[in-house]
Amino acid sequence: MIQVQLNDPEFEKKIAAMHPDGMSVFLLADGAMRGAFFHGTRFVNTLRAQHALGPLETMVLGQASLTAALLVPMMKGRDRTLFRYDTNGPAAGFRVEAFSEGYVRGYLLQNPIPVETQPENWELSPYFGDGTISVTRFPEGGREPVTGSVPIVHRNISKDLAEYFLRSEQIATAFNTGIQFDSTGRVIGAGGLYLQTMPGADPDLVLAAENAFRAAPSLGQWFAEGGDREDVIFGLFRALSPVVVLERDVIFNCPCTRDGYLSRLLQLDSAELDDMLENGSDPVEIICHNCGSVYSYPLDELKKARNHTGTEL
Repeated sequence: MIQVQLNDPEFEKKIAAMHPDGMSVFLLADGAMRGAFFHGTRFVNTLRAQHALGPLETMVLGQASLTAALLVPMMKGRDRTLFRYDTNGPAAGFRVEAFSEGYVRGYLLQNPIPVETQPENWELSPYFGDGTISVTRFPEGGREPVTGSVPIVHRNISKDLAEYFLRSEQIATAFNTGIQFDSTGRVIGAGGLYLQTMPGADPDLVLAAENAFRAAPSLGQWFAEGGDREDVIFGLFRALSPVVVLERDVIFNCPCTRDGYLSRLLQLDSAELDDMLENGSDPVEIICHNCGSVYSYPLDELKKARNHTGTEL
């Protein structure tokens, strides 16, 4: 991925003074429930810069990507999970991908989102419509991917993903994400929280955890005002004996490379590649949908690379 710089020294200084991004994975009630709390202010600023998003688009892809980040601790080995939201509303949906190594990438299916005026609040349901939420898991080792899908019910990313877990995987799960903007539209706070009930959990403990989860502060505002992860985990869930079992980094990143896309270009059908080299624009540009990186290839470079593979024009 080609990292896009924010080019806002004052804002970068403000972000640098905050608690660092990071994820705390925790257990409650001796393992009866598990969860994770993610501070993702820099994470959301990165995806916004990579895709050159406006505030509304940042809110949609930001919430989707924060939620995808919370899927990371549910994976093993080198698994990856694709989370997709397809809707007939103006926002159309998104495609985000989480990797067990600790990074997330993705994009909006409609950018910019066609609206006549900027929203007065950050309630996103008006921009979604009927459709489907799907989750595809790609286990390590080349086994066949497994996909589950359910209809969009709530027109709310967090609630619809929780609906998926309940209906498709029979696991009671809750998600909460928040993004805070300043008066100029910059992201000054972002985070996500999830909680999942393990089989056989005591119903009274589950109820206590649900009540605590609903009492969580606005996560974007919490981090914007200097809050940290520990105060929420050990304060919100204090009656359930929380134990943090892992601290990890999760970033918005994409494994795409210039050499990787060059290899794909050279694998095009011979006639299509001939036409590109003879009549195409110079340079050829490829945009990675997942991260917005732009890779440029002068035609002379492509011709030399093709000749190097042993296939002459």
